[in-house]
Amino acid sequence: MTSPDAAKTAKKTAKKTAPAEPTEAVVGKAFAHDSAALHVSGRAIYIDDMAEPEGLLHVAPGFHKDAACGRIRSVDLSAVEAYPGVVRVLTAKDIPGRNDCSPSLGGDPILADGEIIFHGQVIFAVVAESREAARRAARLARIDIAAEKPVVTADDAIRAGTEDVLPEYTFTRKDAGQAIAASSHSLLDSFLIGGQEHFYLEGQVSMALPEENGGMLVHCSTQHPTEVQHCVAHMLHVDDALVTCECRRMGGGFGGKESQAAQWACLAALAAHVTGRPAKCRLDRDDDMIMTGKRHDFRVSSEAGFDDDGRLTAVNVEFDSRCGCSADLSMGVNDRTMFHADNAYFYPALRIHSRRLRTNTVSNTAFRGFGGPQGMVFAERMMETIALRTGRDALDVRKRNFYTRHRDTTPYGQQVTDNILPEIVGELERTSDYRARRERITAYNAASRVLKKGLSLTPVKFGISFTLTHLNQAAALVLAYTDGSVQLNHGGTEMGQGLYTKVAQVVAETFGIGLDKVRICATSTGKVPNTSPTAASSGTDLNGMAAKRAAEEIRDTISNLLARDWRIPKAKLVFRDGQVSGGTKSITFAEACSRAHQARLPLSATGYYATPEIHWDRAKATGRPFLYFAYGASCSEVTIDTMTGEMRVDRVDILHDVGKSLNPAIDMGQVEGAFVQGMGWLTTEELVFDDKGRLRTHAPSTYKIPCASDLPEEFNVALYESKGNKEDTIYRSKAVGEPPLMLGISVWTAIFNAVASLGGNAIPALDTPATPEAILHAIKSVRA
Repeated sequence: MTSPDAAKTAKKTAKKTAPAEPTEAVVGKAFAHDSAALHVSGRAIYIDDMAEPEGLLHVAPGFHKDAACGRIRSVDLSAVEAYPGVVRVLTAKDIPGRNDCSPSLGGDPILADGEIIFHGQVIFAVVAESREAARRAARLARIDIAAEKPVVTADDAIRAGTEDVLPEYTFTRKDAGQAIAASSHSLLDSFLIGGQEHFYLEGQVSMALPEENGGMLVHCSTQHPTEVQHCVAHMLHVDDALVTCECRRMGGGFGGKESQAAQWACLAALAAHVTGRPAKCRLDRDDDMIMTGKRHDFRVSSEAGFDDDGRLTAVNVEFDSRCGCSADLSMGVNDRTMFHADNAYFYPALRIHSRRLRTNTVSNTAFRGFGGPQGMVFAERMMETIALRTGRDALDVRKRNFYTRHRDTTPYGQQVTDNILPEIVGELERTSDYRARRERITAYNAASRVLKKGLSLTPVKFGISFTLTHLNQAAALVLAYTDGSVQLNHGGTEMGQGLYTKVAQVVAETFGIGLDKVRICATSTGKVPNTSPTAASSGTDLNGMAAKRAAEEIRDTISNLLARDWRIPKAKLVFRDGQVSGGTKSITFAEACSRAHQARLPLSATGYYATPEIHWDRAKATGRPFLYFAYGASCSEVTIDTMTGEMRVDRVDILHDVGKSLNPAIDMGQVEGAFVQGMGWLTTEELVFDDKGRLRTHAPSTYKIPCASDLPEEFNVALYESKGNKEDTIYRSKAVGEPPLMLGISVWTAIFNAVASLGGNAIPALDTPATPEAILHAIKSVRA
């Protein structure tokens, strides 16, 4: 900035409030993450920290350094094979079963065979005695590609007329074009929404150990152990039951390990299968960024009609999505962009259209929010542009378009019945002092020639459930021991979000024991089969309820026994504080378990849960895809330098709805972290591909994620004091993993507001991310 940077001297503050203490003994309390002490002391065991078995081999992928697409003319691996320490070089011909690791429609070969379709596609894999030897040897391959001109961007795909990875899809209501033509006002707009690298701290890694009779144990950093199990089994041409996938924890996932962990697990398993020795595949950071998919980027073109007060009459929007070289999870991602293109607003007439474009780039994949953030960015930009055209405050425009009674049906036919946004936004408007600050900022901008401030308060309405309905199920296995300790197994995976801790709290509450008595076990397909991915913010909703039901079955077994022996009604028994009490009698939970064992009663149980009431007819584009909505709002103030394009975030106020929180400390951390990740996506994290289809921002040196100095000078975060989810979720809580990411949109719209303050009613040509270059471009567009 050209003025003294207050951020260097101002003390960052974080005012945090949480709902009142609940009546439960364990649930609702702010327990630390189960691995917190291990994380900060460096003793948490990730896959690369596991004791390496005797004879472990290391796998490194090999690819062409320049070409993005074309026929493979020849592959000379003689120098690779001759490198000291190399044991084997794997190619597609070494795969005994299916050469594909796709999560959906195919098209994702584990090892390229005959052609490559993106830069970084794996053609061979080196298996060596050390990781260094494998990586050095991989560079010695001589590969001849009949290179073709790649299709890199969404615009390239449209111009080239390439076949889409998936069919187009549309939501409609009434005749949007006719309604826009009849409106008092209308606007046309087009802008780009950038992608995002997951940048998990722990990169992609798997270790495979061969077992007898063709079995394989795979330790994998994955959000979807069952999918890894399936892909490895299909590749090896063995039954699923012969493959076990296990994951104790991940060092971050964010969607990048939902489908794309499978390829590296397959390579490790293939090496173990071929050599008969354990094998590990851990990607280098640069290779990881080059070879794995990102958040989908979009070109968004829209037309909207509205009245003098800024209330929408119709919306017509086109989402052109760069999906990459294959379908991967692009159907669900792009569908969810459409599901959230309304965010919190009612569209009387609408056409929401989506194209899923094929390019010669790595296949884009799941990312926190799963397409929803892109749809919401469109909705919030539209609110800002309408405010510009009508001369009204953008918050007032937003309020006029909120879902209300008789204006409560989404573009996909679901009625919004749990809308608490008016209360949340109203409370945040008051606590953030929005109106007074708006007046001060207007005065500041009038007096300041170079520095300009922006202020924006944006809402979040995010649907919770997998839109692929059959994924909305979970199972758990709970084991109680005669000493009163409990072992917990379920299908959810821990990537730092605190899922394990929350589910353990549920089980401890059910048994009335301390959290320290519940041992959390690694997620394993050998314990819980056919798991859904830990995604869609549904991990706690699904696995928490399944674990509760399993624990309740064991508790009922004990209750039936004690009620008979003590001659009291079962309903009189209380499990609390490590005791089981009824009438005048009381014993410890451990004694109760021992008595059940002596009575030859089972102390293990499985629990199962399937989300009720949801249904979705994709062909007709109607139904109830979400069980409920999570809500929130954020107010951001920024300062931009109109000479350099630099930006700082001065203050952020957040109020977010988590229902009745299972763990306020963990939920607060999720809200803060998600906001920062969303802010990074929209301000600093720029993915740059060159015209040859090569990713040029493939390391921390060229790709900027937010750091501590990017945090707002004043950061006020609060959890909405909710009476609880209207739906019968686990202890009436709400999902918290993904919804807060969209709170970061308020930073981008505040930048938009600051640029717009330069005068006139021109729409700033501001794309995302709003880097200094993008801000300068937007400033020039307004001044022009």
